Amino acid sequence: MTQSSKKPDSTDARRFASSGLSIPPVFSPEDLGDWDAERDLGYPGQFPFTRGIYPTMYRGRLWTMRQYAGFGSAVESNRRYRYLLEKGQTGLSVAFDLPTQIGMDSDHPLAQGEVGKVGVAIDSLEDMQTLFDGIPLERISTSMTINSTAAILLALYVAVAKQQGANLARLSGTVQNDILKEYIARGTYIYPLGPAMRIVTDIFAWCRSELPAWNAISISGYHIREAGSTDVQEVAFTVANAIAYVEAAVSAGLRVDEFAPQLSFFFNAHNEFLMQIAKFRAARRLWARTMRDRFKARDPHSMMLRFHAQTAGSALTAQQPENNLTRVALECLAAVLGGCQSLHANALDEALALPTEQSALLALRTQQILAQETGVANTVDPLAGSYAIEKLTDEIESGARTYLAEIDALGGTVRAIETGYIQREIQKSAYEYQQAVERGEQVVVGVNRFCSEKEQPIPTLRIDPEIERSQIARLRALRSRRDSQSARAALEGVERRARTSENLLPAIVAAVEAYATVGEISDALRRVFGQYRETVVI
Repeated sequence: MTQSSKKPDSTDARRFASSGLSIPPVFSPEDLGDWDAERDLGYPGQFPFTRGIYPTMYRGRLWTMRQYAGFGSAVESNRRYRYLLEKGQTGLSVAFDLPTQIGMDSDHPLAQGEVGKVGVAIDSLEDMQTLFDGIPLERISTSMTINSTAAILLALYVAVAKQQGANLARLSGTVQNDILKEYIARGTYIYPLGPAMRIVTDIFAWCRSELPAWNAISISGYHIREAGSTDVQEVAFTVANAIAYVEAAVSAGLRVDEFAPQLSFFFNAHNEFLMQIAKFRAARRLWARTMRDRFKARDPHSMMLRFHAQTAGSALTAQQPENNLTRVALECLAAVLGGCQSLHANALDEALALPTEQSALLALRTQQILAQETGVANTVDPLAGSYAIEKLTDEIESGARTYLAEIDALGGTVRAIETGYIQREIQKSAYEYQQAVERGEQVVVGVNRFCSEKEQPIPTLRIDPEIERSQIARLRALRSRRDSQSARAALEGVERRARTSENLLPAIVAAVEAYATVGEISDALRRVFGQYRETVVI
């Protein structure tokens, strides 16, 4: 009895709200069309980098295990960093509280109740010194998730490194510095788009000369996905933002190959396993082609999409939180099979609160088991050539290109944000996904299926209100004992330089070294740049 080689009927393809793509019951060579292995796949470390940006990937060096952490005061966060490093973490990732993110000191009236709650409170160089006490910055890679005040926090980090006697040329890490996604998805902006973009490109230029091993930006699709985008939209809008940054830098007089090697990306490792692997590969290939064809980059490093991944916060559930362990492990596996350069694994309790010490350790152990016990790091891009993976990679890249063409037709990314186009597209997708969950079409275990009548509570971390009072007391003590004349002169220097086209970073470094605070420096810039007023998107 012979079997037919005819492809099975694909009329019952399923459409997933989370990805925005339809998935047939089976993939075959016919699905690949004119796919060409040499053109579309290539070899690891070679254009278009579909299979990874390095020839040996994890055989040469494992991804950096960079657990995102920060809470309360600098003292508490420093203790957590040193604990995780002792347990085998290989890079730091700093979470800042909301007042720090939006340029308000801890004693600002609007900061009340938020100090140290979702990250560490940093008001001054004194806090930054405490945060990294006993941690040699020249030997550890640090990522800082900060945007509106990125220039100030980077200056603080550099000031601490200088006090440690570090060689700035050897400092490695990333400052997120991705302001466009704040207008799209998060909301921790301060200034109008024009001045905000100037700060971004000033950081590019300053890092090029002062911090050659530092990533001047981490262009984030993570928050776009957390806001409810599909996987296609995450790639499209992240690359659209990246295009806008490159265009702004070129307009500011920088040459592409001077700054592009210091660009990095940040993506979401969500829970649709095959789609995530394809998403990372599609983003890498799309960026390589964009840099070569659109911006005429010549340096291969300018075409490499280096990315950090974090497992999906929006996939975590407060119901049956132990289930999050399984979700996170599979999302980590997708990120590794997709070729990430660094990775954060969420803790099982993060749908409820900041992670406890024990849950943070368990999240780190998840990465270590993946790296040391599974064997998935032993070969580069092991799923290459899979009909499903290659077809999904093609579809995600194609869908992203369609969005990029629409954004170009609107006048570019900034204009697409100002008109609310990108925000509306994300909101529509978020609504469709939620509707699918409520109808039971999108299963969420423990939420709309396989629920438990009685939930077992788990320990959670609580921030002591005394931390806010102590932080404010330290801040006021600093202001009383610093050289107020030097601080005032340095702040005047920031404001004066903001009124010119000169690079802001030297003035900001001088201000933080004079112990001017994050809020004071932000206010100096507010006086020149003003504040952004959000466009209502309907």
